[in-house]
Amino acid sequence: MSTLNLAASSQDKTLPDNCISSDSPSLAGKRWIKGLALYGANASGKTTILEAFEALADMVKTSAKMTDPKEPIAQIKPFALSPGQPVSPTAFAVVFVADDVRYEYRVAATRERIWHESLRAFPNKVEQLWFSRDWNVVAGNYDWTPEQPSGFRRDTQLEGYTLSNTLFLSRAVASNRTELEPVFRWFKDRVVFMDLSARSQMGVGYTLGQLAEHTPLSSRIIELLRHADLGVTSAKAIEQRPPTKDLKDLEELTAHLPPEVQDRLREEKWLQPELTHRGSKAAEVALPWPLESAGTHRYFSLVGPWLDILSNGYTVCIDELETSMHPLMVRELLRLFFCPKENPKGAQILFTTHNPLLLDATLLRRDQVWFTEKDAEGESHLYPLTDYSPRKGESLVRGYLAGRYGGVPFVPAGLSGSFPAAETLEKSEAEMEPNE
Repeated sequence: MSTLNLAASSQDKTLPDNCISSDSPSLAGKRWIKGLALYGANASGKTTILEAFEALADMVKTSAKMTDPKEPIAQIKPFALSPGQPVSPTAFAVVFVADDVRYEYRVAATRERIWHESLRAFPNKVEQLWFSRDWNVVAGNYDWTPEQPSGFRRDTQLEGYTLSNTLFLSRAVASNRTELEPVFRWFKDRVVFMDLSARSQMGVGYTLGQLAEHTPLSSRIIELLRHADLGVTSAKAIEQRPPTKDLKDLEELTAHLPPEVQDRLREEKWLQPELTHRGSKAAEVALPWPLESAGTHRYFSLVGPWLDILSNGYTVCIDELETSMHPLMVRELLRLFFCPKENPKGAQILFTTHNPLLLDATLLRRDQVWFTEKDAEGESHLYPLTDYSPRKGESLVRGYLAGRYGGVPFVPAGLSGSFPAAETLEKSEAEMEPNE
């Protein structure tokens, strides 16, 4: 089993701006990459990797709200392609930096209970095991270690109050154990998940709000819209009342609400983006928002959160980054991440993609490219491009499309199953070529 690793290769000296380093004593000499591209065929497990990370973050954020010891852990979903087999715990492990301290947090759980949970801290490069709990099947309770942790004070009463379907980390933070807050806050406030796939309904709300309130990001939003070759010269938020029919539908939906809430909804401003475009003879033309293209909608929705992530140094996970956007636009968005001036706080991005044009040595280092592939039993496998040791100067685009690194669909006889295999076609074409 492979671990998705964002540590920068010490052997790769290319694109130094794509890496993050730290002056903290506990992190000295270490570098991390600012971005990681995850390639693979459809249904190969790319999205599942990001969903697993999101599931752990959601567990941390919501676990303390559990009050019923019989309530299933909603974030745990057993492997669907092994019906009738015993359910093994789903295991998570994340190593991250919060407030200049490196932590390692591990969880293993089924729908019914937490089987393992542990937290390690490395404040001075030396590992401190703060707590570890393991379910003892014979005794019917948890074994807690260590007896006297270094850097952390045990609370046996709090341990006893922690339900078997609840994370101790979340329960402890809810009980005001402030030394655990940096870990909890990292999951809650520092990690962002975005779905840009065709199935998502990403709204314009954040970007629109920045324009409406004239925040410091609003001028940068307009700047990025102008530079995106969309023909946009300016942007603003305008009040646009919905059609009468929609208002009537809304009144019916809210009829059961208290009168004061209904009054507040009637007074609510209905905002919509308005982009001004460069027209013929230098005319400035404002187009109605519904007439803008799907790509413009997607870019507008993304640009506000993108700038927010960069300005705050967040870690963002994005599924299908390129949806409805030109590959060159995606490239330019990534270049913002890799630019020290645009990304002064070391924001990181993990994204899934099918776009081979991003496999460019002037954009991504080789340790920034990973693949997923599914085996005959439906299990996904994760591995880095560096496992293949591609030659210097080798075309990664051509190698990827040829299946040299895996992570591509295997349909040798076509979708109908009736076409000649690719190698047969190549042989036939070679035989038809005239001899020189």
